Amino acid sequence: MPKIRKAYKVRLKANTEIEKKLVRFCGSARFLWNKSLAMNLERLENRQTILWYHELAFWLTLWKRSDEYGFLKECPSQVLQQKLMDLERAFRDSFDRSQPRKRLPVFKRKGRGDGIRFPQGFKMEGRRIFLPKIGWQGFYQSRPIKGTVKNITVSSSGDRWHAFIQVEQTIESVPPPGESEIGIDAGIKCFAAFSDGTLVAGANSFRRHEDRLAMQQGKLSRKKKGSQNWREQKRRISRLHHTISNVRSDFLHKLSTATSQNHAKVFVEGLNIRGMSKSAHGTIEKPGRNVRAKSGLNKSILDQGWGEFRRQLAYKLDWKGGQLVEVDYRYTSQRCSCCGYTGKQNKQSQAVFKCAACGHEENADVNAARNILTIGQTGIACQANRSSGRQQEPARNREGVMPVAS
Repeated sequence: MPKIRKAYKVRLKANTEIEKKLVRFCGSARFLWNKSLAMNLERLENRQTILWYHELAFWLTLWKRSDEYGFLKECPSQVLQQKLMDLERAFRDSFDRSQPRKRLPVFKRKGRGDGIRFPQGFKMEGRRIFLPKIGWQGFYQSRPIKGTVKNITVSSSGDRWHAFIQVEQTIESVPPPGESEIGIDAGIKCFAAFSDGTLVAGANSFRRHEDRLAMQQGKLSRKKKGSQNWREQKRRISRLHHTISNVRSDFLHKLSTATSQNHAKVFVEGLNIRGMSKSAHGTIEKPGRNVRAKSGLNKSILDQGWGEFRRQLAYKLDWKGGQLVEVDYRYTSQRCSCCGYTGKQNKQSQAVFKCAACGHEENADVNAARNILTIGQTGIACQANRSSGRQQEPARNREGVMPVAS
């Protein structure tokens, strides 16, 4: 039976003393990342070979012995070593020619993605975990944690601390019933249209909270930076961002789980999301056009979470023996799913498709989803050319959209 790794996210019951320790440890790890990164970037500028993990680990030992960086001794050694391993992995990914969009690692800012990983030395007992140099810490548990614990990552989100408990599980690969195949067309007003006629409205978590977020950010701008009121307002904004993220994540997980359980093969568009959401500001010499409209469209595209939905579908289908296939989506919105005739006049509006040849009429998104399914089934499925810069026409008002069942 295959083995998989998955993570359980739990919220820690951290008191003030524990939070101070975690902040110090995250600060030490962030300092080590930034200092090691600065050394390597300087070496790259001088056309020298960068320092990999073993060389940086030697420097870490020297820094711990120095008076200037002696604070690094307070943090668990393996936590700092894990951060150096992460930096090495980031450099190797950036040098990987098979991933052309990868870039060099960047410096970490305080409060942005602070986290530390414990590969060993932890213990679990009921609803408590023991972490080196921190001690026993309780957590809120909403579901049983199954499998062998491999590592624990602790990170902050807003004013809360969470532990991500990675476990290794042995699963029985139970494929979905039958050989069900389905095509999915992604949109904005309608998050996903399935080739069986199902329409799913998006969560639109950012749009739903946008006015409230703008109001809270306006309040922050009127407070003195660094004051107690300013810090409290920052926490309110952080909690609101956390809510937006949770709403989107919950929606995507429910939909991807239901899809993977009911279908053995799923065909999706190979969308170039980065190109579709590219800024239209332009330059001084070549200023952009319709910048405000494009900015609003970009917000809506990124609010949907298409990339995350595709990522979740891929690993959940893999767990169940299914398969996710990306297809070339060109002309799927103009081609009739019944007779195959392709023409711009077929799409009478963002919601209505009517074939000029055979008269077939149905929802434009469903028609596109059926074309995606046909392309996949006939073996034309291919990896989308992500660097081509092709853009899918944006979805606007579409009728007949029903919310996904929660």
